[in-house]
Amino acid sequence: QVQLVESGGGLVQAGGSLRRSCAASGTIFSINAMGWYRQAPGKQRELVAGITRGGSTKHADSVKGRVTIARDNAKNTVYLQMNSLKPEDTAVYYCNANLAGLTWRDFWGQGTQVTVSS
Repeated sequence: QVQLVESGGGLVQAGGSLRRSCAASGTIFSINAMGWYRQAPGKQRELVAGITRGGSTKHADSVKGRVTIARDNAKNTVYLQMNSLKPEDTAVYYCNANLAGLTWRDFWGQGTQVTVSS
C-alpha cells in the first residue's frame, strides 16, 4: 500500500514563508513526476508546481518567483518552499506522485490547509 504523507502547512501571515514536504512510502518501484496542487473554496484543483524525476520543473504563473519545488529521489520526498505568501494562496494543498507501486497511477496526499492572513 502506497502512502503520501504531507507535513508543514498551517497559518501564516501575508509576506511570510512556508515549507512543505511529502514523503512517499510503501511498495514503490519507481516515481515519475511529483508535484503540489491546491484547491481553494469554490475553485477547481490546480497545479502549483511539479517536478520530474530528472529535476525539470514547472510552476503556475500565479506562484512563479515565489515558489520552489525540489525532490530527493533517494527519500521519495518532494518539497515545496513558498515565500512572499498572499491571502490568495489560501487553499488546501495536496501532494501528488505518479508512481509505480503494484500499479502505475497517481497517488495523492491527505491534503493540508494553508491559510494566509492579511
